[in-house]
Amino acid sequence: MHKIRAYIKGTGSYVPSKVLKNDFFEKVGSSDEWIFKNLGIRERRIADGEVTSDLAYKAGLRALENTDVAPKDVDLIIVATSTPDRQAPSTACFVQEKMNAPQAVAFDISAVCSGGLYGIAIGCQFIETGMYKNVLVIGADTFSTITDWDRKDSVFFGDGAGAILLSGTTEDKGFFDFKLHADGTGKYHFNIPAGGSEMPASEETLKQKLHYFQMNGKEVFETATRVLPETINEILDANQLTSDHVDWVIPHQPSIRILQETARKTNIPFEKVMTNMDKYANTSGGTIPIVLDETYKSGRIQPGNILLFAAVGSGWTWGTALYKA
Repeated sequence: MHKIRAYIKGTGSYVPSKVLKNDFFEKVGSSDEWIFKNLGIRERRIADGEVTSDLAYKAGLRALENTDVAPKDVDLIIVATSTPDRQAPSTACFVQEKMNAPQAVAFDISAVCSGGLYGIAIGCQFIETGMYKNVLVIGADTFSTITDWDRKDSVFFGDGAGAILLSGTTEDKGFFDFKLHADGTGKYHFNIPAGGSEMPASEETLKQKLHYFQMNGKEVFETATRVLPETINEILDANQLTSDHVDWVIPHQPSIRILQETARKTNIPFEKVMTNMDKYANTSGGTIPIVLDETYKSGRIQPGNILLFAAVGSGWTWGTALYKA
């Protein structure tokens, strides 16, 4: 009997219509030239009147559009987000209702920028064990709601959502390996200090702007350019593959410089690395499913292609996956 693998049956994405260009950030001492050169960003999308679950459910419905799976056929909805609609209940429950998917189990995961990849890894387990037939993994974030627009690091993020429909197959395709990692000693280099049980919301936390993200950019760059090449080499070596076998890299979108350095260290030609941060900036949990959707819709991905997924996020969290189209 052939092993069941999880494969990508559908993809979809959604970004808000409001565009915020780089010239907005001149007021905090930045410039379009610096942002594009160092981060690869020209503009980003900002939610206006929409919440995270709105972006998520619209991406989810788009992922089902060209498949034979209706919302009522979805068994599980996993939403990877750091910007939930509310602390409780899960954003996935809001999404389940908005999609009209009453049979679906629904829960959130929190792995920040690695959330999309972590969510895919979790979804694959439910498919491979035969517990569920159709799993919808959605990465969605509205970082505009946790950004201090008076800080220079407000340039990094945008809002958006991407969705991946996973189903099972016994054919020679699908996800065939994951390598996931975490290191809690890096937890303070990107964090939101207040709003949790450690520091509940108060008048003082609001005054001190402790409900916005705080980031140590130098540590993010140094950590990302160390762990991403390490885990890419780890998963390639474990599967007796080299960078030559990789047709496309589907990465998180931290900055153009991080991706360029990672490609250099792993000997992967940068033209194989898919990017969209010029249009959307860093959409956190949304990055991988959005760029995957765009890459599929561009016609680049052909049957038999090997896709390498890679992500790094706060926590620290990071990981890779290999997929045969």
